[in-house]
This record gives sequence, C-alpha cells and structure tokens, in this order.
Amino acid sequence: MPDATDTDGLTVGQASTRLDVTVRTLHHWDEIGLARPSLRTAAGYRLYTAGDLERLHRIVIYREIGLGLDRIRAVLDDSSTDVPGALRAQRTQIAERIDRLQQLSAGLDRMIDAHERGLLLTIEQQAAIFGPRWNPEWFAQARELYGDTTQWQQYAERSASRGPEEWQAVADDVTGFDQALGEAMDAGVTPGSPEANQLVERHREVFASYFPLTRQMQVCLGRMYEADPGFAAHYDGIRAGLAAWFRRLIDASARAHSVDPDTATWQ
Repeated sequence: MPDATDTDGLTVGQASTRLDVTVRTLHHWDEIGLARPSLRTAAGYRLYTAGDLERLHRIVIYREIGLGLDRIRAVLDDSSTDVPGALRAQRTQIAERIDRLQQLSAGLDRMIDAHERGLLLTIEQQAAIFGPRWNPEWFAQARELYGDTTQWQQYAERSASRGPEEWQAVADDVTGFDQALGEAMDAGVTPGSPEANQLVERHREVFASYFPLTRQMQVCLGRMYEADPGFAAHYDGIRAGLAAWFRRLIDASARAHSVDPDTATWQ
C-alpha cells in the first residue's frame, strides 16, 4: 500500500461521515477485501482516495437497494456479471416487498379500526346480517366497557380478518344455538343433565368466535344474560323465562367443573 502525506485522502472517520456509514462497517469491508483504502500515512493511518470513495459510494447504493455483499462484489469486480440483469432482478424483489408491505399496512389499518370500532361492517351490512333488532351502538358500548381488556384485544384480532361472509357464518351459529336453546327449554331439559351440559359446551364453542371463554367467564355472562335488560329481552323474546333458565344451565355445569357460580369472576 503506497504511503501518503497527512493531507492526502480521507481517514476512516472522515469517510464514514461522508458516506453516512459506521467506521465498523468500513473496517469490515476492508477486512473482507470489498473496499480497501489505497493509501496509508507514514504514521500508519489508512486513507481513502477519490477512487476509493467512488467505489464505496457504489457499494452504499447497491446495499441500500438490497444487494448482498457477495453480489455487490460480483457487480463491481466480475466483468462477466450482467449488471442490468442483476439490478432488474433486485427491482423485482423490491416491488414484491413493497406489495407485501402495502398488504401489511392495510392489515394494520383494519386491526386499528377493529380495536377502535369493534365491527368493520357498514350499518346496512350489520342490519342484513344480525337482523332488524340489532343495535349498531352495542359494539361501541362494549368497547367503552371492555376496550382495555385482553378479551377485547382477542376479539379485535378476529374481527379484523372478517368480512360480511365470515360474520354471516358467526350470526348463523348464534341463531342456530338460540333456536336449540329454546327447543331444549320446550323439551323440559333440566340443569345439570347431559343435554343441558352439551348446550353449555356449545355456547362456549359459539362464543369462541369472539374470544376464548373460560367457565368462570361463562358464569359471569350467564348473570349478565339474566340481569341486563337488553340481553334478557333477547333471550326472553325467544322463550319466556329463557334468560334465567339458561343461567341455571350454566351454573349447574360450572359446579360440575368445580367452579362456584356464587364467587366466579371474570378470569
């Protein structure tokens, strides 16, 4: 390596600042022979010439567009390398990456909306799927009450990936369960019976479309179904007294699984 005076070329630190890369990076490129400083001062300091800086500048550009160091070396040093072809291939990869990032961005937007709104359907879609008695404000009210809970986060993650068809399937499952509940009450199914316990398990399965439901949480829901005027009106609209009867089914099943309905909490 030729010697130089202290005024020739740029030091590693100066080159690092000029190119906006770290000194450690320049040392690495030097060690692997990708970009070595051409000069060294009498004191032993390495210096980059104008030609060295030009090579470094090209390395920085190629690295920024995603080329690996081996590919960069081939582009710079191998005369047989199809440079336009290599750049076109990299452009294709970048375009694919941009498309993927745009998809991720759209997914994030839906996730944010789901956390903030609860349901990503228009008012008209909600009415068509959930029926004329549906109140679009229910999800806003639920977010106000439960928006800081793990269950709301789980619900939002499911909601973000659902469109009208998926929500229609959820609504159909709920309608089917409500019908089975009413028919079981008509048939005289008693709390704690195998038929009653099957209904309680089916309720947990149907509810899992919103978030996983523990038995203690199910007991809390049973209380709310009976006590909350809106829920009570829904169930009692299917069969008179259905809300209280359904709660008894849930409580009996909970006891069979060592959960005390009187002390159960939302956990």
